[in-house]
Amino acid sequence: MSANPIPAQSIDRAHVPKPGMSRTQKLLFFVTAWLICLMPFLFWWNTWFGRKLSDQQLTEYLHDAKKPRHIQQALVQVGERITRREPAAQRWYPDLVRLSADPVEEVRNTDAWVMGQDTTGTGFHDALLKMLNDPSPMVRGNAALSLVRFGDASGRPQIVSLLQPAHIESPESGRIIDSDRPGTAIHQGGLIAKLEYGQAQTAEIRSPIPGRIRSVAGTGANIASGAEIAVVDPSTEQVWEALRALYLIGQPDDLPAVRAYERDLPDISNDVRQQAIETEKAIQARENR
Repeated sequence: MSANPIPAQSIDRAHVPKPGMSRTQKLLFFVTAWLICLMPFLFWWNTWFGRKLSDQQLTEYLHDAKKPRHIQQALVQVGERITRREPAAQRWYPDLVRLSADPVEEVRNTDAWVMGQDTTGTGFHDALLKMLNDPSPMVRGNAALSLVRFGDASGRPQIVSLLQPAHIESPESGRIIDSDRPGTAIHQGGLIAKLEYGQAQTAEIRSPIPGRIRSVAGTGANIASGAEIAVVDPSTEQVWEALRALYLIGQPDDLPAVRAYERDLPDISNDVRQQAIETEKAIQARENR
């Protein structure tokens, strides 16, 4: 009598050996895992401003028009050398003056801050005065703050404006198809809302300053051209720097803007509130002399 064959499904699959990875598969797996770990490091390495640059790299980065972040990185490190009073930093001063007219806003913004680190820099004062008319409110503000270091109060109106919220108007008539929430912290250039207009065209509404969204038109709202879409309150850091500058050059006309930060409100830090109080005292003391 012949034995019945064992059904295939009754075989204990636990005892069936599984095919292992080939050497090529193992190599590909290792290389893929290595690249996954390497890519974030390379991104960080290329964007981290703290990575020290050599003199040659500083010169190259300051002229790298294709990579504005390279220019910013070099500017920050030139600024650090200036604050350490390194005489060699003066070799890049002509580049700082040149970059005051760079087409990239972030470059001009950083440059305005760096030039304020040395009040003896040839051409710095004149360049900063021209930057008071920059189309960017942040560049104008940084230039005005740097001019205070020169003992120049020409930028006082721009400094007072740093205490004011940004009122953002619609560039076209259309409908809001997406928007952020009030109370959200936002950086300069951060996306606040998207506006649909014309033949299914879309405009991105971005914040001209760092800060916090006070109000914004909700999704689905119809907006006329020139109407207010959002209001952004300035960041704590921006307000604090402006109050410190007005402590030195503020006038009685500036007091309403200063007093707005003396209020005991959750969104006003104790440091800012105290600086506002001290700034008002300094302004009044100058007025009573």
